[in-house]
Amino acid sequence: MEENVGLLKVIIVQGRNLAIRDFLSSDPYVVVGVGNQTAKTKVINSCLNPVWNEELTFSMKEPLGVLKLEVFDRDRFKSDDRMGHAFLDLQPLVSASKLKRALKLTTGETTLRKVAPNSENCLLADSFVTHMNGEIVLDVHLKLRDVESGELYVTVKWINHLTTTSGGKAG
Repeated sequence: MEENVGLLKVIIVQGRNLAIRDFLSSDPYVVVGVGNQTAKTKVINSCLNPVWNEELTFSMKEPLGVLKLEVFDRDRFKSDDRMGHAFLDLQPLVSASKLKRALKLTTGETTLRKVAPNSENCLLADSFVTHMNGEIVLDVHLKLRDVESGELYVTVKWINHLTTTSGGKAG
């Protein structure tokens, strides 16, 4: 029996113009959640424009649901301060993955669909879902909500693996 298993790779690239939560700066980190899984980046000390370039990986059957991103300021002696949040609907990855299978794409680079900013998402600019050498890739520029300022640059990759569950080899 074959089962779809995949990896959702979330690369937290950088933050821009993050809110000040300490005296003159902040010590930001990002918590990423999808379904019942969460992971977090390292803390960047005293920085309002941090560069993480950190990859967080989640294992799942399909990239369903919403990717949730929360930015916090680490504090030593009290609870960490919230610095805004954003979310990203993963549905465009699902439809792009189906289109990739229908087109039988395996190598090269192909733009599969455009995702435009609207009131239902946190996008600051048009984003494009592409197929790049077997991976479905979405680069996004997100506006943080419930905060005076802040943006996140994130890359989301979906890698679909077909596995055989009856003891056979992966195909």
